[in-house]
Amino acid sequence: MNALQHEQIQMLCDELKLQSVAEQYIDLAQQAASTESSYISFLTDILKHEREARQTRSRHTMVKMAGFPAIKTLDDYDFKFATGAPKKTIMTLADLAFIERKENVVLLGPSGTGKTHLAIALGYLATQRNLKVRFMTAADMLLQLETAQRQGRYEEVLRRSILGPSLLVIDEIGYLPLAREQSNLFFQVIAKRYESGSVILTSNLSFGEWEQAFGGNTALTSAMLDRLLHHSHVIQIRGDSYRLREKLKSGVVKKPSKQA
Repeated sequence: MNALQHEQIQMLCDELKLQSVAEQYIDLAQQAASTESSYISFLTDILKHEREARQTRSRHTMVKMAGFPAIKTLDDYDFKFATGAPKKTIMTLADLAFIERKENVVLLGPSGTGKTHLAIALGYLATQRNLKVRFMTAADMLLQLETAQRQGRYEEVLRRSILGPSLLVIDEIGYLPLAREQSNLFFQVIAKRYESGSVILTSNLSFGEWEQAFGGNTALTSAMLDRLLHHSHVIQIRGDSYRLREKLKSGVVKKPSKQA
């Protein structure tokens, strides 16, 4: 193959957006020649490489769009330490059938027990299946919606960021009490995604404490929980804090001495 042929192939690949073909065709052609493969086999191989490369780029894009603060996986979760985490139930969710069925997952437990880790891990799995995911803390989500309201872009932001994803992950519910208008906005998110899209929520509060987190509005909290829990998997995690364990290991925090 001469330089002109190579240049023509590169131009055609650029025009047709065949990035992997442009990068791989020389090596695959040499491999096909050495094994005396047919033209059909060579074409099949090069198209497979292009498909795999596109799928990889798509997964990377999905992860980037999801907005995860870090990448976490179920393999990284220490079930030996988090003995209060129901491993069988959590691993059952890894098939992501709950997303297809538009069901919710609610992760409850003390701070530091890995609720966010599990929420991200399930969300990351969804991105690897080319599902659109969005991760937000409750505070960031409400700030975004409040800002959109002031700018006259509420419906647009709600449609794109809140209703668009197949899976919406809302982290840290209850860490800060919500004002009345914020509580109403949160209710709208849950109400509009009800039976139309899955939500994963994490909270360090029991359901009995949610009313106070939502401004003491009994009717709103009851209506929201009714929709949220109708099709849901509630996972209660018990145990000590991962973060405290790491500080104990490093000596930053000392174990309290036993009293005589």
